[in-house]
Amino acid sequence: MNIRQPISNLMTKSIITVSPNDTLEDVKKIFSQHRIHHLPVVRYKELIGMVSKSDFLHFIKKEYDEDDRFEYSTRLRVFKVADIMVEKLVKLSPDDKVDVALELFKENLFHAIPITKEQELVGVLTPYDIITALLKENTVPTNN
Repeated sequence: MNIRQPISNLMTKSIITVSPNDTLEDVKKIFSQHRIHHLPVVRYKELIGMVSKSDFLHFIKKEYDEDDRFEYSTRLRVFKVADIMVEKLVKLSPDDKVDVALELFKENLFHAIPITKEQELVGVLTPYDIITALLKENTVPTNN
């Protein structure tokens, strides 16, 4: 893999997002219906935060009393994305090189890096995206 290629070649461009006013019930539905682990939080098209599946599950587990299902479902409707999102994010540009992202993943243990252009979210890069690209490059076609 050419690690000097732009991130835009590998990033996921079709992104599911939430707004800061969406409920945690909305977040739960998205995580259960899609194979994703990070939800960018946008206001209009501007990235303002991120909710990871791990943070969501940790928050729910911390707040959840297993003996009270009613309270659990009420909390999902009452708490908003803004209550649990991470706001201080490292962002990269689509023109930044893959090696920069690799270093960020390695040094900071990030699992997703939002990609922005002029404050607008244009993609997300994850280790999965990089692994998928590596596998595509190194897969030997079989003769059947």
